[in-house]
Amino acid sequence: MEAATKESRPLFTNQQLCALIVPLLIEQLLAVAVGMADTMMVSQAGEAAVSGVSLVDMINNLIIYLFSALATGGAVVTSQFIGARRIREAGDSAGQLVLLSLLSGLGILAFCLLCGRPVMRLFFGSITEDVMEAGLLYLRITAVSYPFLALYNAGAALFRSVGNSGISMRVSIVMNLINIVGNAIGVLVLHLGVAGVALPTLISRAVAAFLILRAAEHGAGPVQLHLRGLRLRGHMVRRILEIGVPSAVENGLFQLGRLLVVSIIATFGTAQIAANAVANNLDGMAILGGQALGLATITVVGQCVGAGDYAQARRYNRKLMLISWLLIAASVAAILISLPLLLNLYNISDEARVLSAQLVRLHNIPAIALWCLSFTLPNTLRAAGDARFTMVVSIVSMAVFRIGFSVVLGIWMGMGAIGVWIAMDIDWVCRVICFVARYFSGAWTRKYQNYQA
Repeated sequence: MEAATKESRPLFTNQQLCALIVPLLIEQLLAVAVGMADTMMVSQAGEAAVSGVSLVDMINNLIIYLFSALATGGAVVTSQFIGARRIREAGDSAGQLVLLSLLSGLGILAFCLLCGRPVMRLFFGSITEDVMEAGLLYLRITAVSYPFLALYNAGAALFRSVGNSGISMRVSIVMNLINIVGNAIGVLVLHLGVAGVALPTLISRAVAAFLILRAAEHGAGPVQLHLRGLRLRGHMVRRILEIGVPSAVENGLFQLGRLLVVSIIATFGTAQIAANAVANNLDGMAILGGQALGLATITVVGQCVGAGDYAQARRYNRKLMLISWLLIAASVAAILISLPLLLNLYNISDEARVLSAQLVRLHNIPAIALWCLSFTLPNTLRAAGDARFTMVVSIVSMAVFRIGFSVVLGIWMGMGAIGVWIAMDIDWVCRVICFVARYFSGAWTRKYQNYQA
């Protein structure tokens, strides 16, 4: 039987929601803007450089999503403990998250340094040698930043779990300022090309990890992080991994699927690779509001679930979904209106520019109706511990619809990158159907209760 369906005192006021959401929006905006600046600056070194960086960024995105999934597991557990007023356990879960993140970052760093070229050949074997060399250089330098990135994500997730996203926003501002100033110096002044973009990324992530962990040691709201004497604790690790592993598998295989899709696009030539990279940059601007609200959902719904108040969980879900939809609709309108001006910022061929515009429209117009239900709503399920369901849906939908239809439309029907992006829209429709049905079934409300039992 569902617990605590009668709504009690609101866990979050509108002022508290704004204090959580606005810094997340700024943080997401900074991340996307710096990603755009990276691509714009490296495009000055030619299409081979921008193609190589964009291909490796697909691998980097896979790694980032793995770290984010682990951080999500820790954030959900910490939020639930806070909602249940179990502050000591919240602090324990925070420490375990930091340690797990460091170990995962070191492991992935070692793998990428040892197997970078085989991985590039596996996914992008048909690319030209100049694109391969540019990509390998970028991969090796950015791989060194993985442990720092993992630690930053853990610290940011900790602050978000207590509703204090302002700290991670301020650290993100410092990180991205270092990155973008470093890019300008490395590419435009020192003319280092790909290395001029990669090295500032490494330095900025190292600084961010130091700053956010130092802040966490001095207290994240009611939670205190103790870094000295940290060691893995089996029961707490298992609880984090119960959510983090399904989320990591889901996000990892989702990004792996995107890698396979990009490997398909890589067979269509350098112009289509460059167009795909530019479109991905601009599409990131369109959905940043939804991504920020997705992070807020983990904190808000997680605390409601920990308190056993599912009536509030539903009410806040509706409110956050509405805000997410409004933000995406506004962003899409702004990008479509300014699209010609935005495309002129990239030093790409006319063929790539025309294709970029088509791909942006294929993403942004359906995103208004589908993106929030595909990617923000599942965070409500994850915050309640229903991570395995979202994992299964995402994997099946990616394999059958996005990859399957990419092959059919992109290769067999000769539609190229356009066919691949249409397959993405089909994937979204499947995800919407499954996640909406799961939410209204109420099955997600029993996951935390089962764990408590």
